[in-house]
Amino acid sequence: MAKQLGVYKCEVCGNIVEVYNEGAGELVCCEKPMVFMEEKKADASTEKHVPVIEKVEGGYKVTVGSTLHPMQDAHYIQWIELLTGTEVLTAFLKPGDEPVAYFCTDAEKVTAREYCNLHGHWSSEA
Repeated sequence: MAKQLGVYKCEVCGNIVEVYNEGAGELVCCEKPMVFMEEKKADASTEKHVPVIEKVEGGYKVTVGSTLHPMQDAHYIQWIELLTGTEVLTAFLKPGDEPVAYFCTDAEKVTAREYCNLHGHWSSEA
């Protein structure tokens, strides 16, 4: 069963999907089941992946890592999301960008998620 707002990846071609409507079926790509990308919350590696959420005027600033995550061609953050309970706000990034996103919302409780092309899916709450 696909989970609402779950992120799934095809291990063959690299397609990644986010589910908006839960369903009983299995997500399949390249004739193989897609893999659910579990959200990690703690980072023991030297590269920092856990999103840092900061309340700013008009919304939130999300920075990937307490030490900025690298943004190289071979290793970078592909997107940062802010979940508010009623919204999914997304910033897409590319190599060379700063691993930071600003989101305009008046939500009081938020979850930030990000996806590293090498180390997967990470989240934190504020």
